[in-house]
Amino acid sequence: MADESTPLAARLLGAGARGAGAVGRATGLDKAVEMAAEEAIVTAIESEAVERALVRVLEGKIVDEAVQGALASDAVKKALLETLDSELFEDVWRQLLASQEIQQMIERIAEAPEVRTAIASQGVGLLGDIGRQFAKLARDLDDVVERVLRRIFRRRLRPLPTNRAGAVSRAAAFVIDAVFINLFFTVAAGALTLLVTFFGGHADSVPRGVLAVGSLIWLAVVGTYLVGFWALTGQTPGMRFLGIRLDERRLPLRRAIRRLVGLGLSFVTFGIGFLGIVFGESRRGWDDRMGLTEVIYDERRPAPAPWSTLTAPAPAPPLPADAAGPVSDPAGPAAPAA
Repeated sequence: MADESTPLAARLLGAGARGAGAVGRATGLDKAVEMAAEEAIVTAIESEAVERALVRVLEGKIVDEAVQGALASDAVKKALLETLDSELFEDVWRQLLASQEIQQMIERIAEAPEVRTAIASQGVGLLGDIGRQFAKLARDLDDVVERVLRRIFRRRLRPLPTNRAGAVSRAAAFVIDAVFINLFFTVAAGALTLLVTFFGGHADSVPRGVLAVGSLIWLAVVGTYLVGFWALTGQTPGMRFLGIRLDERRLPLRRAIRRLVGLGLSFVTFGIGFLGIVFGESRRGWDDRMGLTEVIYDERRPAPAPWSTLTAPAPAPPLPADAAGPVSDPAGPAAPAA
């Protein structure tokens, strides 16, 4: 019941509104008005003007400041840490790792040429670093051994350092080459023994003639190994690992054979041919003198990183005055002459 203090006009408007509402509900007009209002709101939201307004709001400073404030909030940090420590996150992570898509992605990454190249480069780089360390140690020992032997035999010490390889470096390189050759012969001998056993023979009953032939073959392989590398690259794998090489990149075949003969004579004479490496000023043995060669240190440095050789792009040349387009005069077009 209306209050008696309410003005008459207000009571009449209230009664009219209630009556209009009752009529609208009875006729379904209120539903039509509600649907029309809903369609108007959806149409307004989907309009380009509203879209541009939302983009401006999202790109503005308000959203950025709100995100930064949320990230700097201790409550947000605590919530994130609690989420990461929860069992739900661990369960989701396990399911993600066990999914077929992740397995395929890992396989594709592992099979990528870039990954294989990087792994191979790391392996070669590690081997090169080890070789450089051994080469440095051998160089220091070259000077130490030479200085000690010269003092023992009362020979004049070397006044200036030299780039010729000393006895320790050359001996270590020869040992590495001998290991390579003997590994090859061990594998070959094992294969031959297996073959003889397979055809009914006995490995223990090897004739002496076969051993003599095997020794000759071994010497032939050693000679071919040394002469081949001297003639093709000027250094054997052992010399390369120890950082030494001949003073010529490709030694002529005749001189390589003469050098091999000098090396054999040095061994046959119980090392007398190697004394020149320690007491000679140029560190040359009989093999070097007969082959007219010298063994020098190979100055190797690590390969530079791929990005270290990149240069900044050159600046673009300035445009000519006529190609820059017409330049507007702030003072406006000049007045025509009278």
